[in-house]
Amino acid sequence: ATFGPIVLFGAGGTAVEVLADRSIGLPPLNEHLACDMIGRTRVARLLAGYRDRPAADEGAIADVLIRLAELAVDVPAIAELDINPLLADDAGVLALDARFRVTVGARPRPAIQPYPAGLARWLEVGGETFELRPIRPEDAPRLVDLVARTDAEDVRLRFRSGLKRLPQSWAARSSQIDYGREMALAAVGGAGDIVAVARLAGDPEGASGEFALLVRSDQQHHGLGRAMTNALIVYARGRGYREVWGRSP
Repeated sequence: ATFGPIVLFGAGGTAVEVLADRSIGLPPLNEHLACDMIGRTRVARLLAGYRDRPAADEGAIADVLIRLAELAVDVPAIAELDINPLLADDAGVLALDARFRVTVGARPRPAIQPYPAGLARWLEVGGETFELRPIRPEDAPRLVDLVARTDAEDVRLRFRSGLKRLPQSWAARSSQIDYGREMALAAVGGAGDIVAVARLAGDPEGASGEFALLVRSDQQHHGLGRAMTNALIVYARGRGYREVWGRSP
């Protein structure tokens, strides 16, 4: 997906057209990734509003990108789609013109697998109910919070480092994963915070995978870690892994 150009409308119907502004992302997209694409453009400063012009509806623009990415995945015959221009203001977006180019024959599969929503389920452990689901890019702040609320020794055993705070770059890398090559299952508590993460990184041949687990210190000794380990083993078996291993402390 390529973002640009866009036309901004303000008071009195005046317009500013921004050309030659590009941001590239791979489908599928979600709201976090779409907003990141928008934020990497020069036009993002204008979208936030300036002078007498209110901020454009960034959520509506992001929704357009998400739907275009879905089209790219669901309709392989579409080789190119050009919306020119896309009008945007505080009331939403409007496409004035669009052009499709279709092809016949097979097209390569997406470089990134779609979010595996079918793996999400409820997990009851120790009298509490958690949502168990694959991690998402927007979970990065929750991962920072998870490490911050975990005892230093537990963090050291997990990362083999005396981290006092999970760097933002690590959190981004840990939450924006290729689901075809690795998996991270997050246990989400009732308050929406992530209390545990079980991660599996497969080898290039898909024969074995390295396992890692972090459970927030106040959630330990209730069976949550064991339940998440079992869930990840079931996932690995379904993927055809012959071996799952982890490093000892």
